[in-house]
Amino acid sequence: MSHPPLVLIHGLWDTPQLFNRLVDRLQGRRDPLVIPYLNHGLGQVALDELTARLNTGIIEALGSDQPLDLLGFSMGGLLARAWIQEHGGHRRTRRFVCVGSPQRGTLVAQWMPRALLPSIADMKIGSAFLRRLAAEHRRQPQRLQSIDCRSFYCPFDLMVVPSWLGVLPVGSVQALPVHSHEALIKDPNAVAILADTLLAGSGS
Repeated sequence: MSHPPLVLIHGLWDTPQLFNRLVDRLQGRRDPLVIPYLNHGLGQVALDELTARLNTGIIEALGSDQPLDLLGFSMGGLLARAWIQEHGGHRRTRRFVCVGSPQRGTLVAQWMPRALLPSIADMKIGSAFLRRLAAEHRRQPQRLQSIDCRSFYCPFDLMVVPSWLGVLPVGSVQALPVHSHEALIKDPNAVAILADTLLAGSGS
């Protein structure tokens, strides 16, 4: 079965190397792969700016019309969602796989002042960034509902706290058999499930 290009979006304090095990598991069956490096300055770049950089990277790699799939890990899942909702990504995204992403925030970020590390502060429960995404989803629910959205989370996650906040407002939800945030994208069992999801046909 042929698939559209796949874009993998890393999280905070990560680099594209985060996805090495997943890429190995895919064995070239999801080429072309686009894995942009979004330099977050260790948290000093706001999520809106990182989303704009993601948009630029996707256009440079794939043009402005090529259909695609997205996988976003942790903060990368928020960037993917913002790109879908606010940069026209809904018009070209077939599947969005969200992995351990604080879609409704995380208590871990609550103490962080925005003036110091805005990308972390944007992930606070009730942050202006997250409130805006939620409001836009209420106004334009079809932007996510038209996409095959799948959320994966770790019940024992110590980065997305509480872990049930780490899922999209639409689509399927599945807990992965791991015991840490990082294991969601590195544990062999989790990687196998994610790879199967990325190789599956649309709607399956």
